[in-house]
Amino acid sequence: SSNKAVVFIHGFAADGIITWQSQVLALARKYKVYVPDLVFFGGSITDRSERSPEFQAECVAKGLKKLGVERCTLVGLSYGGMVGFKMAEMYPDLVESMVLTCSAMALTKSISDAALERIGFKSWSDYLLPDSVQGVKVLFDIATFKLPRIPNFIYKHYLEVMFDNRKEREELLQALVIDDNDFTIPSHPQRVHLLWGENDIIFNMEVVNNLKWQLGDRATLQYIEKAGHLVEVERPCVYNKHLKEILTTLLEDGDQTQRSL
Repeated sequence: SSNKAVVFIHGFAADGIITWQSQVLALARKYKVYVPDLVFFGGSITDRSERSPEFQAECVAKGLKKLGVERCTLVGLSYGGMVGFKMAEMYPDLVESMVLTCSAMALTKSISDAALERIGFKSWSDYLLPDSVQGVKVLFDIATFKLPRIPNFIYKHYLEVMFDNRKEREELLQALVIDDNDFTIPSHPQRVHLLWGENDIIFNMEVVNNLKWQLGDRATLQYIEKAGHLVEVERPCVYNKHLKEILTTLLEDGDQTQRSL
């Protein structure tokens, strides 16, 4: 297992390490763990004009290949899951299997409109790019099952350090939502495990059940109770336990398939 690469792709409200710190610590001994920052997150920037999930997928794939990664399992949260689906579609030789959390195959207008109505926002930039401490509080309150008491200075610091490149991130969000008529279900050869916060109101049970149907026999689904959209942060020990079991199953089965060939 020490030669197996696991790539964590973060969501929209934080960079890679903030999102996946607990998972990296839990898996680093057993796997080669990679935690890229998507373009316009962390220290990652570009002078190219593309803003689509396909462009993010291309950048991650090129970075992994430069690091010598030939095959990997992707673990993607929310926006990172959508980028992961594009990577699986565009680079099937690179992406061996996937674990997706609180995400969608693509953010179609119907999924987007329903989610925004549930959370009470008119646009994703209003929700995901807060400009006040109260806005950061609301962001996390919606994304968790039960938000713990957190001092104001923590929110203030988060606001100051996590929302750079606001103009470019708004463009990423605009490029993310697509017309329902422009979406067709791709034929992914990879096995996919869906690991979900049972109380996620952003991408709720209807979304994940539809995603499971879209993926068919290639997908399995597992819920974590008393957890919202940010399940990997909210219940890290439970999430890590399930993730370890899933990776063992995915990668061991993959090895057996390779040997049988």
